[in-house]
Amino acid sequence: MQRLPGRYTDRHGSEEIVFETDGRELIRTTIRGVRFEGDTMDDLGALSGEPPEQPFSFFDGALCSCLLEWEVPIPVEVRGSGVRPGLLRCALRLGDPAGPRRGLDEEALTTTLHLDGYEFRNAAGQDDFEDALHEIQRKLPRAARLKACVSCAWSDYSPVGHSLMAGLACFRDVKERYRLVEGKHGPRGIFAIWGDLTEFVQETWLCDQFEHRATGGYRGPFPYPPVN
Repeated sequence: MQRLPGRYTDRHGSEEIVFETDGRELIRTTIRGVRFEGDTMDDLGALSGEPPEQPFSFFDGALCSCLLEWEVPIPVEVRGSGVRPGLLRCALRLGDPAGPRRGLDEEALTTTLHLDGYEFRNAAGQDDFEDALHEIQRKLPRAARLKACVSCAWSDYSPVGHSLMAGLACFRDVKERYRLVEGKHGPRGIFAIWGDLTEFVQETWLCDQFEHRATGGYRGPFPYPPVN
């Protein structure tokens, strides 16, 4: 279980917290003595299933009207100097339940990569981690490449869509079949091997079978700069 330092803030105050995650489909934390759990940061519900006595705002059982902040290590491979330790600082503002569509028009994700004394930030209001990390990669120097599941040769999203984070399918156990994927349907479509995926992972997870993504799969290449 990975432990990520963080902070919870709402109109009732702010406190330091720790997020626990398996890097796949589980996130847990304790806020004001209440245990929360969910698949993604925007779907954290009380583990007991009952509304807690402490003051919180919920919509469909999930926390809202708050700011969640956390840090996650993310290595960056830099040509000529090896792998450098990066730190991704994340801030997710969840909207008000009284607003339209659960206030999703007010929901905003900001991610900032800290690397060797420099900061690389995505534009505020990014829809999900895929887009946020794509933007950070584009801002990195040409020699630098993110090293995480989102940029791995064996990961892909479902064509029917995905959530804010996680839901990234790993195909490391069927690599040769995955290399042949072209499009959605047919014998070489992503749906033809979807049932054989290894597991779902979070974008910032990393295993020992990582390879940099170049081409192939349903979603195509990660936005790496050319390697000369």
